[in-house]
Amino acid sequence: MTETALSLHFSVEIDDGRSLGDWTKCEGLSVEWDLLEYKEGGVNNYIHRLPGRTKYQNLKLTRPVTSATADVIAWLKEVGPTQDWPNAKVAVRDAAGEEVVAWTFGHVRPVKWQGPTLDVGQNQVATETLELAHDGFLALS
Repeated sequence: MTETALSLHFSVEIDDGRSLGDWTKCEGLSVEWDLLEYKEGGVNNYIHRLPGRTKYQNLKLTRPVTSATADVIAWLKEVGPTQDWPNAKVAVRDAAGEEVVAWTFGHVRPVKWQGPTLDVGQNQVATETLELAHDGFLALS
């Protein structure tokens, strides 16, 4: 019997072999296409629907702050506005750490990193969020 979706986490690796660690939440695995409408004139009164631009949502990764946070900060310090952006892989891993499925994204670049709100009056886990833009899915494995 396979136990699906139990104790899943998400690992993120940059194509230069660098790991950005494991994450507990990943949002933005989506693609959307614009639809262009061209209305034909005359007696036909037909609307042609043509494919337009492809839009990819940013990836938004969230996790509790760990020692791997230092790896993310080091990577953010290295990347610059004129860098050749690397590819990245987001892999879903089961409780044993085995890869279930993975997406590879082209030309990944950081958009935003947000650290935890530090407030001793709140009983919350300190979390970090990393938002990455990309040029689309390259592969699904």
